[in-house]
Amino acid sequence: MTVVVITYNDAARLPRAVDSLVHQSLRNLEIIVVDDASTDGTDRAVRDMPRVRYIRRRSNSGGCGAPRNAGMAAARAPYIMFLDSDDELPRHACKSLLAEIERTGADFVTGQISRLFEETGRTAPYYPSLFRRRRVVPGIAADPAMFFDGFSTNKLYRLDFLREHGLRFREDVLYEDHIFTAALYRAARLFAVVPWPVYLWHRAPGGDASISLRLGAIENARHRVVAAEAADRILRRGGLDCLVPERQHRFVTQDLRVYLNALPRFDAVWAKEFAAVVRPYLTALEPGVLDRAEPMVRVCAALILADRVDDLRVAARSLTGARAAPREALTRDGRTYWGREADPALDITAMRLAELPFTATRIRHEVTEASVKGSVLSLTIRTYDPFSVLDRHPSVAHLVFGPHRVRLSPHEHADGGYLLRADVDLSGANPRPFWWAGAHDPKVSFTRADGHTTGDRLLADPSMPPLTASTATHRVTVRPAGDSALLRTVWERRGPLRHVVPRLLALRRRIIGHPGYRNLKLRIYRGLIRVVPRRRDLVLFESDCGRGYTGHPRYVHEEVRRRKLPLRAVWSVSANRRNFPGDVTKVRRMSWRYLWTMARAGWWVDSHGMPLGFPKPPGTRYLQTWHGQGSKSVGLNSPDLRGDFPGPREEWRANVARWDALVSPSAEFERIFLPANEYSGPLLRYGSPRCDVLVRGDAAAVARARKRLEIGEGARILLYAPTYRDRAKLSGRSVRADLDRLAAELYPEWVLVLRTHPVERFAVPERLRHFVRPAGGYPEINDLILAADVLLTDYSSVMCDFAVTGKPIVLFADDWEEYRRAERGVHHDLPEIAPGPCVTTTDELVRVLRDLGPPPHGAPHTAPHTQSHAAWHARYAERYAAFRRMWCARETGEAAARVVDAFFAGAVVPRPSFARSLVAAILSPAFPDRRRRKRPVRKWAAR
Repeated sequence: MTVVVITYNDAARLPRAVDSLVHQSLRNLEIIVVDDASTDGTDRAVRDMPRVRYIRRRSNSGGCGAPRNAGMAAARAPYIMFLDSDDELPRHACKSLLAEIERTGADFVTGQISRLFEETGRTAPYYPSLFRRRRVVPGIAADPAMFFDGFSTNKLYRLDFLREHGLRFREDVLYEDHIFTAALYRAARLFAVVPWPVYLWHRAPGGDASISLRLGAIENARHRVVAAEAADRILRRGGLDCLVPERQHRFVTQDLRVYLNALPRFDAVWAKEFAAVVRPYLTALEPGVLDRAEPMVRVCAALILADRVDDLRVAARSLTGARAAPREALTRDGRTYWGREADPALDITAMRLAELPFTATRIRHEVTEASVKGSVLSLTIRTYDPFSVLDRHPSVAHLVFGPHRVRLSPHEHADGGYLLRADVDLSGANPRPFWWAGAHDPKVSFTRADGHTTGDRLLADPSMPPLTASTATHRVTVRPAGDSALLRTVWERRGPLRHVVPRLLALRRRIIGHPGYRNLKLRIYRGLIRVVPRRRDLVLFESDCGRGYTGHPRYVHEEVRRRKLPLRAVWSVSANRRNFPGDVTKVRRMSWRYLWTMARAGWWVDSHGMPLGFPKPPGTRYLQTWHGQGSKSVGLNSPDLRGDFPGPREEWRANVARWDALVSPSAEFERIFLPANEYSGPLLRYGSPRCDVLVRGDAAAVARARKRLEIGEGARILLYAPTYRDRAKLSGRSVRADLDRLAAELYPEWVLVLRTHPVERFAVPERLRHFVRPAGGYPEINDLILAADVLLTDYSSVMCDFAVTGKPIVLFADDWEEYRRAERGVHHDLPEIAPGPCVTTTDELVRVLRDLGPPPHGAPHTAPHTQSHAAWHARYAERYAAFRRMWCARETGEAAARVVDAFFAGAVVPRPSFARSLVAAILSPAFPDRRRRKRPVRKWAAR
């Protein structure tokens, strides 16, 4: 196998690229470095490189085509791959691609490109949807979306296939990849796609070294158009006229979009020249190509065709960065148009901007004047309200710098919208602690009387010169930033802070990140529990490792408070968590104070697991409530622990050994959970404390959820709560239902509340915010369960809780076989025991929801729907009842009370000190009622 590395004046980074080849797991590589007449000493750098054939061209070609052709001509192995000198190959790229091309017999194999942003170290896949599954494609006509994979570097080719079809790179065009891959796709009869990264594309700060990112030169755009025209001709000559629209769709979606994104950065002259360059190609597009584009790309293309350059510059700022709202919009006959004309080419209805809830609505703010005097920043802001949000929702306006807010007084502008003026003293507007340094984007927010707030960032003139202000601790630069030219404030420390704070922060990071830091905490904690006496009135509560005030611990705590038991509760809180009541005492998880609280507390109540490796103090009682029950594999059978690695498994066994009691919601839970965790201690068989409210109902919780999520009383709620996939955490891939399709079929009768798992990340597209309410951060899932009309889930344990309500449950199990065999694993055949229908497509889901019919006239949303949707319930009544017997038989609404009776038996208040008694006597005419301390409680429930 041959790898051709092309380079020009890149002697500093070339060794990194070659090193990634030398250390490939496939050892038998021919490495050819083709130097395009470098003048920076590249030839000297190559002399020190092992296993390298060096070819130096006599003159620079100005592009990548000529050096790649030279390397292809010199290659001697049957397979070839290309690498740019500023990039790398992952260690197993060559071996995995070679194995795939030999296994499949394909003409070439292509794999995922991973972009590495060097400034932050972050990586991101390029068009991951193209590489989601491993497959063999019988020609480009079978998968025309692969035109978006227009790179030559992420592919391994059969060299005889390239030579047989005369596939070479154009040497007179910068975007030779686009032409080459069009010819490649035309010629290939079979190609393979692999889902793993095979190419590491380095993105350096600034990006000027990359030809594809030199967007300021109009000649760059001209070369893109030439490459696109050449690619279209190749397809037509090859008899693939029907695929030309697909290739042009790639141009509109990708190539054109690159320049539109950057357009606000440049002046009107550049925009005029760019429009003149791309207009002929846009005019010649096949019918329907522009119709497939995103609405704002289609609007920009229409403005280019109409030579409306000033409007184009306004519209382009809606594409990236702030994704600003239009200045004006027209709503007519249920359609929404950009600007003032009902032109079909300017139709943006699909963006649903006119239907967004207040908290997601869009208002445009443009800074027309900005000045600095001393530490005071003065701004004049033109506000455009294209959807009349402020007219319909009287609100209070503020200019927001983090926690700092400046009240604004909007004045109506003669041409529509509002004019805002603000003077901000930056001395008191630091958005973070006084020692912080970094960038911040201020915004204008509007707050309604009900507390709901909407806000948008400010757009600045891209040509605005930077403004500088000084405070006692910082130098503040105010300037436009990013493609959309957002107004940004950059805070740089000055004075002693400039040198001291970075060193202190670096020292703190080294200490915290050092492997011995946790061991130090553990050693000190072990010493504390030997000498610090336990406080029998102190309870440490923790839910989901400190992520929230929720779950079983919350309801146990509230029962303790309701009874006014003589116990002091402290709640564990993980970093950056604010969804806790203001009247509970909190402690930062794993802080030194947290360890002190752990060591002193006489009681631990937890839902997941207190920090692993930290022993329970002698005399402390630990109640494990666990966070859910269901069919998924848990404990030692879960993917993280089922492997034969003694360290993690023994650590988990030690964790379980600390438990003094376990809440057991059902017999089926015991059958699965106890052996999976090797637990043999006491069980509290009283049901789930968090389900008590689901048994009783709570109209206030329903109203609270609807108000917070901005759901009107007439809309029905579909609660979508999928579980995560162990092999795809934080990927968003657990959201498998087609939300666009659901919105088109169900809105406005239904609103979907999306409750993703805490280890999942899914950003709801703005075009769906009229229909989808993201609720991953909603503090209490019980509110959502009570408010929902139907639950949609997959394999989540939430179905066991939801079944308590008697309301319909639908399972979306399109990956059932993969999940049970290769993913988490399960203990039941879910399609057989499910309390409702199991669907595998969104169309099936839509039919199921329509079969439900409307709820009974006047039925409150708080009421269980056991008697509603009669036909649906008749169909699934037997299975639903069996499911409830399996998981919900113990749910009587008294679990929290019975758990508190059992677990906190013997809780006493220490004798108060003389000083405390004296203060109590002064502040109150009577001492606390001592009879409460003698309240009888039931003893432990035996297993």
